[in-house]
Amino acid sequence: MKDLYDVIVVGGGHAGIEACLASSRMGCKTLLVTMDLAKIGYMSCNPAIGGIGKGQLVKEIDALGGEMAKATDACGIQFRILNRSKGPAVWSSRAQVDRALYAAYMKNILKKTRGLDVVEGRVTGLIVKNRIASGVRLIDGSGIKARSVILTPGTFLNGTIHIGLSHFPGGRLGDPPSVRLSQDLRTLGFEVLRLKTGTTARLDPKTVDLSVMKKQSGDIPPVPFSFSTEKIERRQVACYITYTNKRTHEIIRNSLDRSPLYTGKIKSTGVRYCPSIEDKVVRFADRERHQIFLEPEGLVPDQYYPNGISTSLPVDVQLEMIRSIKGLESSEIKVPGYGIEYDFVNPMQLRPSLETRSIRCLYHAGQINGTTGYEEAAAQGFIAGVNAASRIKKREPFILDRSQAYIGVLIDDLVTKGTNEPYRMFTSRVEYRLLLREDNADLRLAEKGYKLGIVKRRDYDKVVSKKKRIERGLERIVRKKIYPTVKTNNRLKEWHVSPINNVMSLSDLLKRPQVKFYIVKRLDEGLGRLGDEEIKQIEMEVKYKGFIERERREVENFKRIESIRIPDKMKFDKIPGLSKEIVEKLSAAGPLNLGQVSRISGVTPVAVSILMIYLKKWRGMQHCARN
Repeated sequence: MKDLYDVIVVGGGHAGIEACLASSRMGCKTLLVTMDLAKIGYMSCNPAIGGIGKGQLVKEIDALGGEMAKATDACGIQFRILNRSKGPAVWSSRAQVDRALYAAYMKNILKKTRGLDVVEGRVTGLIVKNRIASGVRLIDGSGIKARSVILTPGTFLNGTIHIGLSHFPGGRLGDPPSVRLSQDLRTLGFEVLRLKTGTTARLDPKTVDLSVMKKQSGDIPPVPFSFSTEKIERRQVACYITYTNKRTHEIIRNSLDRSPLYTGKIKSTGVRYCPSIEDKVVRFADRERHQIFLEPEGLVPDQYYPNGISTSLPVDVQLEMIRSIKGLESSEIKVPGYGIEYDFVNPMQLRPSLETRSIRCLYHAGQINGTTGYEEAAAQGFIAGVNAASRIKKREPFILDRSQAYIGVLIDDLVTKGTNEPYRMFTSRVEYRLLLREDNADLRLAEKGYKLGIVKRRDYDKVVSKKKRIERGLERIVRKKIYPTVKTNNRLKEWHVSPINNVMSLSDLLKRPQVKFYIVKRLDEGLGRLGDEEIKQIEMEVKYKGFIERERREVENFKRIESIRIPDKMKFDKIPGLSKEIVEKLSAAGPLNLGQVSRISGVTPVAVSILMIYLKKWRGMQHCARN
């Protein structure tokens, strides 16, 4: 415990796991400190990974060398690609996982990782000298030294649990909160704010009647999350769908006087996109029913998670409400639903590397930054772990911008705009989502992960080979011509494709909506060596060529404004024409470039233009001064 570590990670949730794995895989001596060794990788909410916008994050973590996708493939019990009826820009993977297997997998990975120690302990504060983090203090009064510290406390930071009108301290039901760490952050000058989230009751499977519900199976065959997983071997299971009804809503309305949300006990802002059932009933009073997904928590479930009825109502009301739902009439609650309020730190006090602006060598990741979700936490944890290690190795910070990854959008939103509600990733937040599809995350990011030293050589070589096969395939179908002969048109007719009247490349043929790649392959046997993943990339590049080229031009414009750097410690109050309000916003945000300025809430286009003109003049003066 007296040893000096390169990196200390506080918290064994999804952010903490990716953070300590990233730093240790980059060769840094790392320590993970967690309250409860038994709950490393525990899923406090629903037993699922991915979803709309979230699946992309998991794929990107995987492409960079993270672990979440591999763990999901090893423990997944149902896989589905969402938004199939829409374009590939918004396709998103989601998987149900066996909760116990997932936690066991992550514990095993941590145990096997070289250069990583894991200890059970409660961190009560930071050791800070000259505004530099140099370790942590534990509840027993001892300290552990480190060159950098990453905080990933989840909802434990001064957490308060609400069930009905009762409330008590807790970071999760059954676990104590971290109160003194929150106080220490305030003392150090951080702006500590408050948010709210919640979860649903867990039900005894023996008391649930699945026969009257709609069965929802996964995709066959299941599509893995990780680019390194060839096939999902584990047996798959179904989820089930049921609905609330008028009686359910009546029970809830009659109990609002016992709801902490509607009696003012809970004052913090909750997750807008995942409201409690109380909120749904009040806000959408015209709706006669709300959908519930009954999700198994394992292959042989010991609990069912009724996704869609998150609540902080009293336990007796929860039971009455649940028993009013079709298929749940005899249900017994194993764990009640609850709401939880917790502290977070204004993420505008962070740099894009997730290092805090006011204290060097201190990084924040996960719900401490105002986000919600396992995937958002894991993405931040990975970036924080990489940058803590990069600082120790005297490398430049590793920063992904909005044109490179969903992770870049996530972090840029947090550090430039902040948040006043739990932040959740969606495809709609991403400007270049046709370029940043989840299926091409490896092609976009594996090289970066390899250069960091996290992606293994064999995995990187596979991506390089895949990229070359795609390029050769694209070149081949552009070169290969087909002619409007009787034989060719007869073959096209057999495949229900309109005949051709002129010489055409296979690429132009593939642009037709009804033409799939298998038809192109039958017209050119040389394409037969391409695998399914290469075919998918070629087909998308060809069919969406116009849209993709337009986005690439937009990215070029984006890069131009992002390249206009803002000098460190610029005095914005010295710039003529900027209002006092704009100066305050810019000074608080500390933007690195003009692109970030344009995304700060409340900064007008006129202010951006004024700053651009000023920077050009400033650079001219600097150039003259040097000469």
